[in-house]
Amino acid sequence: MRILVIEDEHGIAGAIKKGLEQERHVVDVEYDGEAGYDLASEGVYDLIILDLMLPKMDGITVCQKLRSDNIHTPILMLTARGQLSDKVKGLNSGADDYLVKPFAFVELLARLRALTRRPKQILSNTISVGDLTIDLVSFQVTRQGKEISLSKKEFSLLEYMVRNQGLVLTKEQIINHVWDYDADILDNTVEVYIRNLRQKIDKPFKYPLIHTLRSFGYKIEAK
Repeated sequence: MRILVIEDEHGIAGAIKKGLEQERHVVDVEYDGEAGYDLASEGVYDLIILDLMLPKMDGITVCQKLRSDNIHTPILMLTARGQLSDKVKGLNSGADDYLVKPFAFVELLARLRALTRRPKQILSNTISVGDLTIDLVSFQVTRQGKEISLSKKEFSLLEYMVRNQGLVLTKEQIINHVWDYDADILDNTVEVYIRNLRQKIDKPFKYPLIHTLRSFGYKIEAK
């Protein structure tokens, strides 16, 4: 998944980014509300972790503006405040959940997984297309019961495609969701990763899952 962290405390933001990247997620970080809102308003993120107290634009305002812009990306409000009134205010602004600092990283992960299940109506920790299954907790990928070893970036690409199975994804969409905002991506990078995925999840099996629509992009589906 691609996650945006809007947190002005650099130490906390860095720790969250490092932990989430170890969980195979793509993470962008902004340190003030205005910059965070600008990125979040592009609508390319699967989740947003939003601090309540931010310079330039506070988290409540960021959340309200995103919802008024019809951006419905799940938002986890993160703050040092723990009073009931603050929680209610955050949730009423459009946030989906609320976590008080200090927190255990395992709780943050659990809450993020719960949020991803809501909009996609995922009822378990796995997603699948045809006879291929992805375990979002163990990061295990199997097809016809055979385990497939993927790199972190290959896993992120496959997860993004499976979450959007049946849809044609352009190279630009793939880059925006699978690579960091400031990553230096070559023109053929997506083609290389798609080719690598095909070698692992398609070539050893009877029928392909990844399909190319020339001049448009790629899609994954079981035909």
